[in-house]
Amino acid sequence: MAIDYAWVRKFDSKKRVLTGPYYHVVKRLMDLAIVILALPFWLPLIGLIALVIRVTSPGAPAIFVQYRTGKGGQRFRMFKFRSMVPNAEELKAKYAHLNELQWPDFKITNDPRITPIGRILRKTSLDEIPQLFNVLRGEMSLVGPRPTSFGADTYKLWHTERLDVVPGMTGLWQIIGRASMEFDERLRLDIAYIERRSIWLDINILFQTVFAVFKQRGAH
Repeated sequence: MAIDYAWVRKFDSKKRVLTGPYYHVVKRLMDLAIVILALPFWLPLIGLIALVIRVTSPGAPAIFVQYRTGKGGQRFRMFKFRSMVPNAEELKAKYAHLNELQWPDFKITNDPRITPIGRILRKTSLDEIPQLFNVLRGEMSLVGPRPTSFGADTYKLWHTERLDVVPGMTGLWQIIGRASMEFDERLRLDIAYIERRSIWLDINILFQTVFAVFKQRGAH
């Protein structure tokens, strides 16, 4: 698939705003400010969604915890709303033949393990909201490469560049890519982001993500 880099090229070095040693400090402060200021909205929403999941799909916690690969290849516990049946991991082997991506990536367009509520959560990207706790803990940022479920030991050498930065809740893949992209294609977008990262680019990605969600283009 040919990736259109026209949008991200607008943020080449001569147009970058707030880069260098202060970028990481300001980025962290921006993450905390946005998450804390929005807390009165997203915290009650988490409680409501968790209740709906427990009522409609009992048998497992509403929050799904999965180990992901973060900065420096460190593994951390990432939070998501459970959008699948309680025994989804056991069923993964059963449906492995339906996998549409190269292993260890795993994606089925109409995954039979997803619950009705889970489909709504995924379509609206609401299943990602618990990751705001990961942002508060410093394990993730609002913007950055999406953390992989598989470990850094499965990466090729050129893949490891994405491990130089803190992973994010959203990134270029979510706004100019698509869900069926293979890992190598997503990596090229990650590298394009890393080479151009600045506060102005992060702000633009956040706004574009909101538009993508409303257009139901969010990727998972």
